[in-house]
Amino acid sequence: MATLFFANQAVKLFLLYMIQYGCGMLVVHKSLKVNYTRKIGHFSLFLIPFFLDRIIVYEQSLGVFLIGFIITIITLLIYIYPVRRQIPFVNMMFTGFDRPEDRPMTLLWLSTQVIAGYLVIIPFIVLYMVHGLMHLIMLPLLIACIGDGLAEPVGVRFGRHKYQVRALFTKKKYYRTLEGSACVFITSVVVIAAFHAAFTPAQFIAAMATMPIAMTLTEAFSPHTWDTPTLFLAGYLLLFAIMFI
Repeated sequence: MATLFFANQAVKLFLLYMIQYGCGMLVVHKSLKVNYTRKIGHFSLFLIPFFLDRIIVYEQSLGVFLIGFIITIITLLIYIYPVRRQIPFVNMMFTGFDRPEDRPMTLLWLSTQVIAGYLVIIPFIVLYMVHGLMHLIMLPLLIACIGDGLAEPVGVRFGRHKYQVRALFTKKKYYRTLEGSACVFITSVVVIAAFHAAFTPAQFIAAMATMPIAMTLTEAFSPHTWDTPTLFLAGYLLLFAIMFI
């Protein structure tokens, strides 16, 4: 089983690196906006594990999840400046998510968001296991993945109504759009509807009445680039409370 896990991780990293390299190539050679290519990486980071775990199957456990977390953190080290400066392949991958307006904070924000995301989701995995709610563990994750993933490209392409947000470790202001944030609301409604069989009628009404608004506001007021851990926290807390109605 350990062999299957590490095989899964190796294939996963290979696919993610290839996609990220392709994103960098699109930025450099096709002048595609990083706002779009970084979201290709965003969706890949969620969707490749989702499908690959059904092809290269290994025994799921909290311990295995923690090992995956450690591997993820280690792989982020390849993007530090001394490494990417010496390895063109890595530098091209970095180019695929290095928004000019985020420099020089790009890697700091990425790494802290990933770490915070894991630190939020790990306790909730334990909590949901204890209370028999693991069938709902994907619900907030899908809202964060799809809603937040669509928010930026939709906002860049169609956004007309901007509002300011803050960012960590800097006084610089950034902008989101109402059109982008609307993606989180719509995604929340669709995902909750897809999980309707997991709720009682009262729980379903409560989820529909509260989660889309809560997730949209959470994304709207989250620090720039730090949507994921805040969406996880709000989503899992609210969903847990709803399940006791």
